[in-house]
Amino acid sequence: MGSGKSTVGRILAKELDTYFLDTDVLIESFENRKITEIFEKEGEEAFRKMEKRCFEWIKQNVQNTIISVGGGFPVYIPEIKEAGRVIYLKVEFDEIVKRMNKDEIKKRPLFQDIQKAKELFEKRDKIYSSLADIVIENRDVQTTVKMIKDGYAGFKQR
Repeated sequence: MGSGKSTVGRILAKELDTYFLDTDVLIESFENRKITEIFEKEGEEAFRKMEKRCFEWIKQNVQNTIISVGGGFPVYIPEIKEAGRVIYLKVEFDEIVKRMNKDEIKKRPLFQDIQKAKELFEKRDKIYSSLADIVIENRDVQTTVKMIKDGYAGFKQR
């Protein structure tokens, strides 16, 4: 969260003349409710099962698409590479906090305790790095988009 993946993903999809999907938005659409409501009423475990169903749907139905996944997606679905190439847009924790306003923080269930969020970030950073085909330090949107395009000539091939 706060890494710029939705912004970068939308721009990249437009430049590559393809589609952009966000798994959190897909889950909200499949479930007809917000993620915060899912966490409040059913808990994280139920949400992770929904992510897994979303992943299976993507594997069977989606090609040549830029997909942004939620922060826990690669942690709980390490087989993420079965759906395509994985790019980790790496941003330091303090920078993420600076990028997010109070409303954005409020709607992030796992970000309510900053210290716990930082610990979670550090744990996930190692997982993201190990799963990624490419790791990009995301500072500037246009530079990041260019780096992804340069790193993946023929990106639309799966």
